[in-house]
Amino acid sequence: EVQLQASGGGLVQVGGSLRLSCAALGFTFDDHAVGWFRQAPGKEREREGVSCISSRDGSTTYADSVKGRFTITIGKVKDTVYLQMNGLRPEDTAVYSCGAVPLGYSGAYFCKSYVMDYWGKGTQVTVSS
Repeated sequence: EVQLQASGGGLVQVGGSLRLSCAALGFTFDDHAVGWFRQAPGKEREREGVSCISSRDGSTTYADSVKGRFTITIGKVKDTVYLQMNGLRPEDTAVYSCGAVPLGYSGAYFCKSYVMDYWGKGTQVTVSS
């Protein structure tokens, strides 16, 4: 059974850092695009990903709101994707979930929630001011 497991959330102060992990259970992220998506309190999950990465070529995308603060990486054995979050702000408070989708022949992908095939339960990130 394909599962994703997100972890690493917590409570931090403004300006603090957290590292989220998304583990692949029952498969690996080889030849997948993997992304982080968030759902703020009282809102729906954002369709645009916070960040995505291709395990094929390592290309990454970032939402404008997190550029320069967040970094997405993938482990050497391609079974875990990390999201390093620095300079956290109150508006980053949300439940962060990871999703994955197999890459097609071209390797192109969209960092959008509606293209992801697999999802894991989210992890709560709370930034206090």
